Amino acid sequence: MIRRANYSDISSMTRLLKILFSIETNFKVDELAQQRGLEMMLCDDTNRCIMVAELNQQIVGMCTAQLLVSTAEGGIVALVEDLVVEDVYRGQGLGKNLLLSIEGWAIARGVRRLRLLADRNNTKALNFYKTMSWTETRMIGLRRGGLE
Repeated sequence: MIRRANYSDISSMTRLLKILFSIETNFKVDELAQQRGLEMMLCDDTNRCIMVAELNQQIVGMCTAQLLVSTAEGGIVALVEDLVVEDVYRGQGLGKNLLLSIEGWAIARGVRRLRLLADRNNTKALNFYKTMSWTETRMIGLRRGGLE
C-alpha cells in the first residue's frame, strides 16, 4: 500500500535513509539531522510530501518531494528526493508506485516539471528512472555546505 507518511513513520523512514545514504556518498548518516528533516517535511503537507510503501504494517520504501518556484518554467516545479526501497522489495513495482504517487501529488498542485538528482554511479537507479521516462539533462549538481 502506498500512502502519505505520518509522524509515527519517522523511525522507519530514518532507517530507509541510512540505506539510501550508503549508496549516495555525498550524504552522511546523521539520524538526528534526518529526523529533523523528516519532521520539517511532515509539518507542511501543502508544499511538501512524503509517500511511503507499507507491507505487512512495515514501511519498506519512501519518496519525498517539495515545491519550488522555477523562473525557467514561470511556475511551480517539484524536487523529488529520497526515493528508496529496501533491497529485498526492489523489482516489485514499489519504487514505480511511490514515484507515480508523488507525480499525482505534484499534478494536483499544478506542478509543471519534476526534477531529481541521482548519484552518477548508481546505475540501477539511473536505469530505473529511464524506464519511468525520466531523461538526463546537461546540468550538473553542485553544493556548498557549512552555512550553519
